[in-house]
Amino acid sequence: MKAAVIYKKGELPKYADFATPIASNENEVLVSIEAVAITNLDKGIASGKHYSSENEIQNGFVIGSDGIGLLENGTRVYVRGISGTIAEKAIVEKNRMVIIPNELDSATAAAMPNAVAGSAMALRFRAGIKPEETVLINGATGFTGQMAVQIAKYYGAKKIIVTGRNEKTLQSLLELGADEIISLKQDDESFISQLKKIHQNTPIDIILDYLWGHSAELILSTLKGNGNFTNKTRYVSIGSMSGDTIQLSAQILRSADLQLSGSGLGSWTKEEVKLLFSEILPEMFLLAAQNKLKVNIEKVNLIDIEQKWNTEVPDGKRLVVII
Repeated sequence: MKAAVIYKKGELPKYADFATPIASNENEVLVSIEAVAITNLDKGIASGKHYSSENEIQNGFVIGSDGIGLLENGTRVYVRGISGTIAEKAIVEKNRMVIIPNELDSATAAAMPNAVAGSAMALRFRAGIKPEETVLINGATGFTGQMAVQIAKYYGAKKIIVTGRNEKTLQSLLELGADEIISLKQDDESFISQLKKIHQNTPIDIILDYLWGHSAELILSTLKGNGNFTNKTRYVSIGSMSGDTIQLSAQILRSADLQLSGSGLGSWTKEEVKLLFSEILPEMFLLAAQNKLKVNIEKVNLIDIEQKWNTEVPDGKRLVVII
């Protein structure tokens, strides 16, 4: 079969022939892949920089962790791969499938699950979002951030504040449900002043952070209390595009009612992952099929994988490989 193969960590995936995988037990099935999104997770694994990619490579491996495929009977499903998914065939677990609505095309469906997991799981299980709460999304101009805005609104957020560097995309988030925008291009003092004023007027209940790094330090500094009672804020780290470490003052933790947690592979419980497949993804696929979720994608063909792997996709679109 044809596939996108990594022969050495840090190198670009090659369009190459690779042995078709074989199911090893009754809980696995071979599917024909139609579309796969290229995510930051896949790029991290390919480069060897993601925490889940410590194993050594022997004879190469097919990149890709999920996708949209066809079962032998023609049913179109979202799948998590046991074998790599940017390939003509992949082995998947039978209990990790979601049927795709007929009205939703495969490329759009392929773009959604990573972003849904990177937003809905944090909102529901780490932040425990309730209707009428105020949500801040740090780094909302990327694809997942844009999905997070829409999903937070769907879950009942009263007010959504977004940060980012791309001014044009920040403005477009107002159309997706954001209420206030904060530019990360401004100086630290202006950023802190703007956010403090917002927090004083409408206390922030939930923070989803896709950036970490310096912007996280600034946001956390605005939550520091002065000895009075403070609003409880649930801060969820999801990504670290701006840096993997921060300096955090112990005074912030002691002076504010702050819950700090992370959302990602390894942090979710088995029950939460089951709900992702049984409830959350089916619901989000249906919303997209009904045009109630805006999903921006750019398509590339499998044969062009090496040339397109590091393509900078504009305006927070998701790159989707068509098999």
